[in-house]
This record gives sequence, C-alpha cells and structure tokens, in this order.
Amino acid sequence: MGNAREFDGGVAMAERYYSVERVAELLGLHVKTVRGYVRDGRLRATRIGRQYRIAAEDLEAFTGRPATTPARGGPHAETSAIVRIDGIGREAVIRLANTVIAAAGSRPRDGGTLRVETVYDEERASLKVIVLGDLDGTAELLKIIDLLVDEEP
Repeated sequence: MGNAREFDGGVAMAERYYSVERVAELLGLHVKTVRGYVRDGRLRATRIGRQYRIAAEDLEAFTGRPATTPARGGPHAETSAIVRIDGIGREAVIRLANTVIAAAGSRPRDGGTLRVETVYDEERASLKVIVLGDLDGTAELLKIIDLLVDEEP
C-alpha cells in the first residue's frame, strides 16, 4: 500500500497507531496505568468506538524515545519501579525530586532512557517516585534514591 504504515491490529493507515494494551506491553506497565495516563491527558490518544488508539508520535512524545518494538534478534529488558517514601516533608521532597530527575536526565543518550515521575501526598507525607527504563539505569537511580533517603533527617 505505498507509504501507508501498519495499524496495531493489521489495518493499514497513514500513521502507526497502538492499542492501550500494546502501549502497556511496550512500556512494561499495567493496562490500567496506561488508561489512567490517557484519561489524565498525560498521554494523547484518539477514541475510536469504545477503544483508545495512541499514535506513534504521541507515544514518542510521552516517552521521549522512538516508539519502536525492540529488535527480535536479542533479548531486551526494561523495568518499572515505584519507590514509596513515607514521613517526608515538602522541602525534602523538592530536594529529592529535583536531584533524582536531574540524575535521570544527565545520563548519556547511548546508555538508554529513563523516565521519572514523582507524586507527593502532603496530607500523608508520602512521596512516590516512578522510574521507567533500562535495567542498569534504573538500578543506578534506585541507589541514588537510597542514598538521598538515608541523608534525610
């Protein structure tokens, strides 16, 4: 079909679209998490009937990396981690979050990508740090988080 690209499900379209299930598989997330990102507006999607479809361009904007399936030639591993830190004040959250996000962003481009998000519940004094990315990078970032938490009074 000329310049048409594959639709996630076999139908040819002008762009590549992914189902919510496929995006969850590619990112190593639960389907409900991806649906939540769509509902919250953090991940752009088009509703077709009763299902969402995510354009490759929107997935790339969300992840900061090309929306491609890993090469079938060898194994490829990624991870997601959620770190919950209880009993942490607002100032400590700001310091920790800024440091962790800066550490994730300063990695060399050929070392894989990391995506970091933080969610703070001030009422419960609880911080969640969500890390998505390659195994080595995530492990390094978890060590940094551990050191920062140990430094807090």
